[in-house]
Amino acid sequence: MKLGVRALVVLSWLACAPLARAGEVVAHPSVLLKISDIRDVYLGEKQLSGDIRLVPVDNSATQEVFLAAVLQTNARNYAARWRRKAFRDGISPPPVKGSDAEVMSFVRSTPGAIGYIAGTAGAGVIVLDKF
Repeated sequence: MKLGVRALVVLSWLACAPLARAGEVVAHPSVLLKISDIRDVYLGEKQLSGDIRLVPVDNSATQEVFLAAVLQTNARNYAARWRRKAFRDGISPPPVKGSDAEVMSFVRSTPGAIGYIAGTAGAGVIVLDKF
């Protein structure tokens, strides 16, 4: 009987897990990007949107999920890539904010900013994609 209850709990958790991990990639209204550009922005390959310099920002609260879902990598490989990029191209890695609220505040107030949050975006930003 215990095994059946455990199985039910695991199945219930798995059914709810995607909902708990759903997030959004948000940007300042000045940013015009295609979904396919998001990966390039976070890997330092795309730095402009028209005449506007892109300013990606990481969210420490959601980074692991974002990296796996959008960039198909992990934190260790992401950091190593940025170390190489900084050394080779002189480009700084995205600054890190500690919460969705900090990311939203930064994106709202910074032209060219792009970030990701675990929840749903509020007013003052555009949603580029969901993950």
